[in-house]
Amino acid sequence: MSFLIITAADVSRIVSSVHHSRLENLMAFVFHTLSSGSGFDAPLREAITMAQHKALFMPARVQGLGTSIKVVSIPHHPADQRGLPASSLVLDENTGGIRAIVNARQLTALRTAAGSLLATRLLLSVGNPSTFLAFGAGKQVEAHVDLHLRAYSTIETCTIVNKSDNQRLRDLIIRLKSAHPTVTFQSLILKDDLARLEQVTRAANIICTATSSKEPLFEANWVSPGTHLNLIGSYTPEMAEVSSELLHQAGKVVVDSKEACASEAWGAHKGQVRRAGKITIFKSVGVGLQDVAITNMVVNLAGEISTRIDSYDDNQF
Repeated sequence: MSFLIITAADVSRIVSSVHHSRLENLMAFVFHTLSSGSGFDAPLREAITMAQHKALFMPARVQGLGTSIKVVSIPHHPADQRGLPASSLVLDENTGGIRAIVNARQLTALRTAAGSLLATRLLLSVGNPSTFLAFGAGKQVEAHVDLHLRAYSTIETCTIVNKSDNQRLRDLIIRLKSAHPTVTFQSLILKDDLARLEQVTRAANIICTATSSKEPLFEANWVSPGTHLNLIGSYTPEMAEVSSELLHQAGKVVVDSKEACASEAWGAHKGQVRRAGKITIFKSVGVGLQDVAITNMVVNLAGEISTRIDSYDDNQF
């Protein structure tokens, strides 16, 4: 039996040619399947504490797509800037053996961004958004900014807010400027200039947060009616990128998984959402079905862009 090894470089080559609409449609299928309540198996993630990381194990199966398990390691220390090691093991539906091992660093961010882009399409009331605001400087922010700018040619300015002025932020701005030369990019350091932060928040049509903050990143009353927010970063009940007040102001709050958000992300938000305003919010903690979908897409598109391991299991015992 043979299987494929698809490296980070392989993944980058494969997804570079995938149109954003294909990713949106893939996530639409995933969330439709999830909301139907059938055709999938997605246990809640399991966690194991390691010396320097917390390892998350996310198995899932989607009928017609495949079965996989993703392992992501989250560093204990916020100062660790090496990113999140992630790999997916894809199973062969016929033999039960390994079909592929895929580097999932980029795919984790890409599938989350694709889900957010789908939510933006469905919830944003502004027809031609021109301003994008993002909090954080990691791969999630890069994927969200890149995918939204590819999908919305009307976006003219993008502000990246980070907790510190570090090399990762500067490198991110350089890459985004290179990929989107017609967009004006600017960076802002959180808490350095609250007046400027309020200004860009009020002006934003789309806001994306991808941090591990334990306190709201901005005041609820700074968010203008019609703004859409994609909240990505919080994955424990202790984290809170936005306040309960903002949730009360929202007209619509959509989550990728009620069970996952209740157990992993929003334990601190006990109040009932009023759903009376014109602000819309999408909260994502990520679901295993997304990993199954995008990983199997990459494996199906890999072709010669991979390494084949032969005679892994000769089935002689």
